[in-house]
Amino acid sequence: MAEDLTEGSAAFESLVSMLDYPMMVVTTAAGGQRSGCLVGFSSQTSIHPPRFLVGLSRRNHTFTVAGDATHLAVHVLPRRELPLARLFGGETGDTTDKFAECAWHTGPEGMPILDGAQAWFVGKITHRFDVGDHVGHLLEPVAGSAPDELGQLLTFSDVRDIEPGHDP
Repeated sequence: MAEDLTEGSAAFESLVSMLDYPMMVVTTAAGGQRSGCLVGFSSQTSIHPPRFLVGLSRRNHTFTVAGDATHLAVHVLPRRELPLARLFGGETGDTTDKFAECAWHTGPEGMPILDGAQAWFVGKITHRFDVGDHVGHLLEPVAGSAPDELGQLLTFSDVRDIEPGHDP
């Protein structure tokens, strides 16, 4: 790492590297551009009203497009869609049209919806705020699709070997 870790931050890094978070793909569209990326920083933040937080890296093409967007689409992938996760996590929208390489359709609010997703929702961006090297996008869900039950979902352990399409 570029900076020395304190004992507390080293323990934190060790702990979070063992957690197996669900991984999701976030897509968006604005200004005639589409973009999407694999995200590991996301969480429901409220029940009433329903809210969901997605962290986008400042170095990611999707972050740039999302800066002009009013909505984001959040996709939950089944484990069998690992190739889709590799596309959205290992390529950058700066040089690759990821949507030309996968099946998708235009969904609510003009958001690109990935056909390989097991579940998805579109959320209106209500707030953006600094959360470190990422920017948090707080979403108010406006539409979506979910099955009666989820099977085996894509998690961090499934994608930990993907080299990001941009510098971390």
